[in-house]
Amino acid sequence: MVRQRSIFSLVLVLLATFLISCGGPGVAVAPPTYTAVDLQRIQVHVPEIQSVRDRSQELQRLIQRRDWIDVGNFIHGPITEARLSMTYVTPNLLPKVQPTARQITRDLLNHLVKIDQAAKEGDTLLALNNSQAAFTDIDKFLELLPQTSSISEES
Repeated sequence: MVRQRSIFSLVLVLLATFLISCGGPGVAVAPPTYTAVDLQRIQVHVPEIQSVRDRSQELQRLIQRRDWIDVGNFIHGPITEARLSMTYVTPNLLPKVQPTARQITRDLLNHLVKIDQAAKEGDTLLALNNSQAAFTDIDKFLELLPQTSSISEES
């Protein structure tokens, strides 16, 4: 009887081991990629962000001329709209990139606030430094975006 229990226990251990080894993940999960819809949603906002990036010299000239009203208009107008576009793009990015994109967008807002404060105080140096940092943030954000040249060529 003892011998039968030992053999029965051994059979159960072998059966359990076999079942556990076969019970692993059945389907390999593919790494996340951009869908065509995601790429289209991103592509809608990229030109606006890029056009503001291309106007960086304009903001620097306004600051150097100490044209604080136009500086305020520029940061509350085109740059804020670009920041809003960045906010719209972020949910369409890959999940691993989204926290970085959100942080860059927050950093951009902080630099815009500092430019606005510098404009109110008439501090040219602080405004110039933060405008350069703001456009660096925009560059960092643009680097996170997927290359969508194939989508635009097909359209």
